[in-house]
Amino acid sequence: MKCRVCTAETHMRSEEWKMTNVPVSNLASYLNDHLAGSVSALELIDHWAEAHKGEPLGSFFVATGTEIKADQETLRGIMRTLAVEESKVRKAGAWAAEKLGRARLIIAGDDPGSLGLVLTLEGLIMGVTGKKLMWASLAAAKLPPLNTYNFEQLQHRAEQQIERLEAERISAVRQAFAGAHS
Repeated sequence: MKCRVCTAETHMRSEEWKMTNVPVSNLASYLNDHLAGSVSALELIDHWAEAHKGEPLGSFFVATGTEIKADQETLRGIMRTLAVEESKVRKAGAWAAEKLGRARLIIAGDDPGSLGLVLTLEGLIMGVTGKKLMWASLAAAKLPPLNTYNFEQLQHRAEQQIERLEAERISAVRQAFAGAHS
């Protein structure tokens, strides 16, 4: 679901935006941090989708990944509109951090009733919450080149993602902690 249409007018405003005196280093850093977070999240989601292929849990992660990829593309579009270059260093760092973090999750397990699933879902909830706040921040900034983006819709979609992740997390917690206080 596309939230905006890219037009020649938008690109012209992007060029005009680059010529303003507005410092973009903070904004570029902020957007690149969120892009790196999405890279890390998608790596983690792909692991869980593959580990549980053909199972309801795998389907849940495939659907979640599809939505997060769409949001990632929206973020990339915003970055292009604002002439913000993607930081290869940040994306590589996020990829490496996910690989290191996955080692902890492997120890915790990647079965449906494992602590690894609980930790993964909690991490994803934090990431999607951050994404929701990013959409709200961009809306509040009222940057003219971004007038064609529907940040309210993007925030709502993030809220829906959080609700689905939380429902899955509660289910995982019940399985992981079943019988812990018998």
